[in-house]
Amino acid sequence: MVDNDRSAAFTETGAPAGRFGGSRLLPVAAFTFTYLAAALVLGIARGNLEFLFYIAVMLILIGCVWLVDRSVSLKVVTLWGLSLWGLAHMAGGLLTVPESWPVSSPSRVLYTLWLIPERLKYDQVIHAYGFGITTWVCWQGLRSAIRRRGGSARPTFGLMVLAATAAIGFSALNEVVEFVATLLVPETNVGGYRNTGWDLVANMTGATIAATIIWLTARKGER
Repeated sequence: MVDNDRSAAFTETGAPAGRFGGSRLLPVAAFTFTYLAAALVLGIARGNLEFLFYIAVMLILIGCVWLVDRSVSLKVVTLWGLSLWGLAHMAGGLLTVPESWPVSSPSRVLYTLWLIPERLKYDQVIHAYGFGITTWVCWQGLRSAIRRRGGSARPTFGLMVLAATAAIGFSALNEVVEFVATLLVPETNVGGYRNTGWDLVANMTGATIAATIIWLTARKGER
């Protein structure tokens, strides 16, 4: 039988596994800290306290990813995906859009942009993308834990449901962080209850799509 993990293109696009360090992650680390430094300068210049809070959260998350990578040896392409998610988040809260573009808020930052008027926002796409990547990270962690115990690391339907559910749980934690931001910063672009609800729907959609891709690709490899 073909090894499902090696036959699955979605889980096999990264560099060979290895510990965090050396030249393996220098490009993604340099890229990430470069845009964070630029976001910090721009946030301070604009007096944007909300994004100074988010940059601090980003630094904590980078530390968490470093710890996970030491244990799991995440695919480098996964780390790039996480880094690009961070960039999209920084851009979403700091870049403004032209007056003629449709937005959902007077603040006119990229996060409020309607990609499809009254139907789909930039914010929702980034949520779906980010927690799709998170599902991939959860699967790699779950697979590593199973292999260490000598078990089969096939992406079965049940395991993919577990990985997607874990990512959805992390997405709820993201909403908690946004709630904390509204308590600490007088004015934010977080939005109200309806916005939170649509964020959670987008998170679940991204997690479901990612889990489905991993599962279907592995089944194709078996055949």
